[in-house]
Amino acid sequence: MSAAVPIRMPDVRRWPEVDVPVADAGALAAFLLRHPRTLVLTGAGISTGSGIPAYRDREGRWVHRQPMQYQAFMGSDRLRRRYWARSYLGWPRMQQARPNPAHSALASLQQAGHLGGLVTQNVDRLHHKAGSPSVTELHGTLSEVVCQDCGRREPRESLQAELSALNPGWVAAVHGLNPDGDAELDEDVYDDFRIAHCHGCGGVLKPDVVFFGESVPSARVTAVRAALAISDAVLVVGSSLVVWSGYRFAREAAAQGKPVVAINQGRTRADGLLRFKVEAPCDAVLPAVAQQLSGA
Repeated sequence: MSAAVPIRMPDVRRWPEVDVPVADAGALAAFLLRHPRTLVLTGAGISTGSGIPAYRDREGRWVHRQPMQYQAFMGSDRLRRRYWARSYLGWPRMQQARPNPAHSALASLQQAGHLGGLVTQNVDRLHHKAGSPSVTELHGTLSEVVCQDCGRREPRESLQAELSALNPGWVAAVHGLNPDGDAELDEDVYDDFRIAHCHGCGGVLKPDVVFFGESVPSARVTAVRAALAISDAVLVVGSSLVVWSGYRFAREAAAQGKPVVAINQGRTRADGLLRFKVEAPCDAVLPAVAQQLSGA
């Protein structure tokens, strides 16, 4: 097994231009009939229909501010206050997000035996809410908080209540929601925000998500590779696969001779590996596929 590699942000300008064969929902449905153990890898594009914005544009470029870096979060009390103030106002919106037809279609396809495992790079828990029977959260989840000193866990809802108690009367104007679940705020509102600490040891609390500069836990990588080993294909849904943590599995599938296909509006880092791509919204394509396969 290769050593853990921290998540970085590669330069998308270095991607080669590739002409990928274009297909439609009918071709994807036929593909899944031929490959009933297809491993699904989802990204932010599947959740845009639930009101959660995507990280990147059609060319793979960032459309929001750069996300929090692990080293910065751990090394600066002010940056932790900045993060948790944003999260405090962004969390209710993430918590209220509901699965869209794309999530529901994937769940029904899994339940009907037309797909294998499901791996998501998202941290929004929408696949769980949709009823998918098997989900590996590659980058973790916003729904839990972990102490970086003793490993104690607690639900994000409990932390929200504590932050509310610590900051009575604290308000700030919200200018938008970011893909990682925090809100866009003015830069001068963080200094008065009080953050919570671990009740077990007083340590630093962090959402149970993999920040940039941090490595995906090896157990998750092992779990995805085990799922890939018993799959007969890979379907990428709503991801440009910019970061290595997800892209490597498309590479590994192709190296094993397993076909890789995608539903994505715009370029992906794996375009050179794809048998075909469906360039349409996930919440339009997947329900159509599920309907076509409902009698199969």
